[in-house]
Amino acid sequence: MPGLWAGALLCIALIATPAPFATLVQADAGRVVARIFAQEAWLSIGLGGLMLMLERRAAAEAAEAGQGSQFTLGMGLALLALGCTVLGYYGLQPMIAAAKAGQPTALGFAVLHGLSFGLFAIKIVAVTALAWRAARAPVTGSGPSS
Repeated sequence: MPGLWAGALLCIALIATPAPFATLVQADAGRVVARIFAQEAWLSIGLGGLMLMLERRAAAEAAEAGQGSQFTLGMGLALLALGCTVLGYYGLQPMIAAAKAGQPTALGFAVLHGLSFGLFAIKIVAVTALAWRAARAPVTGSGPSS
């Protein structure tokens, strides 16, 4: 699942958001991209919450077996991705909209946009690290016996 999440984030960053700016006037492209990021925020909250629950369960089982802490790197990465989503979309996007509308903001549009971009990049790195860890995890359970 983290691999699908990472793939979705990379598709948004590399394909879905540049395409409107290449084909539409800037105002229309901005509205399309804003809609894409609104949907991505809900997706990231859902997947991030699910990943956090799965990581928490695995960490609790490992700690109960005496094999680790109840807080793991995977939980930290999921929390980082969730934090970037909340701060980026729910914190910065309203300020970006206000700056675009000409309302006074503490920071200008370019700075706010740069901060939003940076948070999205950090989220991509965190989710990609989750996917990499999941791909490397040993498969547990019993398989078909011969």
